Amino acid sequence: MLMTHVPRSISRRRFLQGASSAALGLVTAPLGALDTSAPFDIVIRGGSILDGDGGTAWSADIGIRGDTIAALGAIAPDQGAQLLDASGLVVAPGFIDIHSHSDDPIIRYPRAESRVLQGITTELTGNCGYSAAPLAGVNESARRKAFRDNLGLDPDWTDVASYLEALETLGISINQALLLGQGSLRENVIGGADRALTEKEMRSLLDAVQEGMEQGAFGLSTGLEYEPGIFTPTPEIIAMARIVARNGGLYASHIRNEVATVLGAVAEAIEIGRRSETRVQVSHLKAVGAPNWSKQAPALELLETARERGLDVLADAYPYTAYSTILTVLTPAWARDGGQDALLGRLGDPAQRARIRTEVEHTVSEDPGGFDLIVISSVSTERNRDLIGSNLETIAERRSIAPIEALLRLLEEENGNVSYVGHGMSEANVELVLAHPQVMIGSDGEAMAPEGPAAEKRPHPRAYGTYPRVLGHYCRERRLFDLPTAIRKMTSMPADQIGLTDRGRIARGKKADLVLFDAAEVADRATFQQPHRYSAGINHVLVNGQPVVVDGEHTGRRPGRALRSS
Repeated sequence: MLMTHVPRSISRRRFLQGASSAALGLVTAPLGALDTSAPFDIVIRGGSILDGDGGTAWSADIGIRGDTIAALGAIAPDQGAQLLDASGLVVAPGFIDIHSHSDDPIIRYPRAESRVLQGITTELTGNCGYSAAPLAGVNESARRKAFRDNLGLDPDWTDVASYLEALETLGISINQALLLGQGSLRENVIGGADRALTEKEMRSLLDAVQEGMEQGAFGLSTGLEYEPGIFTPTPEIIAMARIVARNGGLYASHIRNEVATVLGAVAEAIEIGRRSETRVQVSHLKAVGAPNWSKQAPALELLETARERGLDVLADAYPYTAYSTILTVLTPAWARDGGQDALLGRLGDPAQRARIRTEVEHTVSEDPGGFDLIVISSVSTERNRDLIGSNLETIAERRSIAPIEALLRLLEEENGNVSYVGHGMSEANVELVLAHPQVMIGSDGEAMAPEGPAAEKRPHPRAYGTYPRVLGHYCRERRLFDLPTAIRKMTSMPADQIGLTDRGRIARGKKADLVLFDAAEVADRATFQQPHRYSAGINHVLVNGQPVVVDGEHTGRRPGRALRSS
């Protein structure tokens, strides 16, 4: 419930576009006594507007009617049924997270606290080859079981259309847009097998892409380090991407390799875009492991050259020197043929285990660079809960075994369900990537809150802190770019890349997704040791014209929408 709030004056230091003293608060008439004759439902007054296009800030009031920005200019306070005093604050379009994994977790955390409290109003989910929909075919029962085990919920959808309808029925606090996961679609057809598709299977796969696009998906993602993406030949992906291109969609790729052969992997993503004639997104661009850090600049040069040749290619990145993924990704591709059960079976065979052990040791020497850089973030059983937050070298010492044996035993004990944070990137490369004009901000995080299943994990802090960290640390303190550029990387750039024509900018007729923040104070608070911490300086967030965050607190409202491509 929104209460009448008396503005209070707060002293602030000047930053960039001139943050000074501020009066905060959403001023409303008592509920039931709103002035319904007012031209606008909400008037935002006194803010410094960054409209998302990268230009300098300008001053104007904003009149909101329903879910839409109806007016910009000088607006009298009595013209709004509700008044939001934004003096001293920056008013920007709501942040669009172009790389999110909330398509499952949003069902468990529909208020999306970890997202909206850092200013995110829209997410593009279905990344890295996995999407919550369609949920059908060969692996349907296993995927439904995983959903129950991980989130304690039963999915009640089958295709993209019924998934989006489920989100609307549930009610969510932020907007959701979906990519089709190539790995999920392939698993629906043949499971996790490493083999070529038959002609009939290929037709079924391509039909699923077309159906998903017609039902509102915004494109296709691949996770080519994961099974079954790792088993998928390039021509198969190109055939899928051509259908995406005909439907105006996006191809986003977690590329095949982010270590020794990262340049070849980036080149493959570019080639898929060229041959399919679709726009390309290289997901969470990075070069992992000290021996590969010198490859970061050449990877960016590949993007530049491709764009100079007319290919619409961008990348996203998050502002941290560590990544997070599942522990099985460190095992060789041949060992994962057939899925997780097959991998565990091979670990039980002495000869195959010895081969896996040797290959994993070599992999870890490059990615992330040592067992001490692999920190366990989640497990599935109570017996190993105390290992969360410890690195594999420490775990090995505790168990008096070699680090590689600690890794393999943990996979066996947890039935393969182990996640970790890998501290494998350099700070210099993080800054190089973030500052690049072809790179947008994407969190690679998901919706969560410090309760329920998420509270039992130690997730990557990007889930809570990505956008305030860019604004505070990298923009204000490190001065990698100015504030208008930072906002553009979070708003209009991802909106254009996804194909969201009504969001990502502040202008008349655009949806009223807005974030109001204190440029001098905005900062991330989530750390690798304490990741479940909300950020500072995000004062107010509106989604589709409704206040979801007021004075840094979630209002409980769920005005978000399941977005559909046109």
